[in-house]
Amino acid sequence: MKFRKVDGGLVHVYTGEGKGKTSAALGLAVRAISYKKRVLIVQFIKGPWRSGELDIVDRLKPYLHIRAMGEGFIKILGDRQPWQVHKTAAQKALAYARQAMAGKKFDIIILDEINVAVRERLISAAQVVRFIKAKPEKIELVLTGRNAPAAVKRLADYISEIRMIKHPYQKGILARKSIDY
Repeated sequence: MKFRKVDGGLVHVYTGEGKGKTSAALGLAVRAISYKKRVLIVQFIKGPWRSGELDIVDRLKPYLHIRAMGEGFIKILGDRQPWQVHKTAAQKALAYARQAMAGKKFDIIILDEINVAVRERLISAAQVVRFIKAKPEKIELVLTGRNAPAAVKRLADYISEIRMIKHPYQKGILARKSIDY
């Protein structure tokens, strides 16, 4: 096989039932920032409540920008928002990401929990496919969340599936600050 050097522009998918998809994407972001790459993270499901990844942003500016645009986790943890509220938020997040991508200010764009937004019918797999196909050549794109659609997987250059072997939630232990969020 003949190898070639590529400077940016590949598509990553972090999916599966296990914990760590967003953490893997954040690890990639931190590595890229160490090389002075500009990273945008658009969070599709996460929203009103604070998570640790949002608190680090000020320390990593001007390289890291995070926009939590969801209305919280849909259908879990006491979610009382109507489905349409979640759908509107996801559509706005996708439009924001599309605009940011077109502006070409970022080297890496991470669409956090976008696969969950598709599974919950907040956005369609076809919309995500169009987004990927519209990606400028040099922008690295990362999509996270359980249940990545087959159409998205076909377009990916990297696919990492994170399996759940064991999780404290199975013992009734809720998510913990600084570890799980």
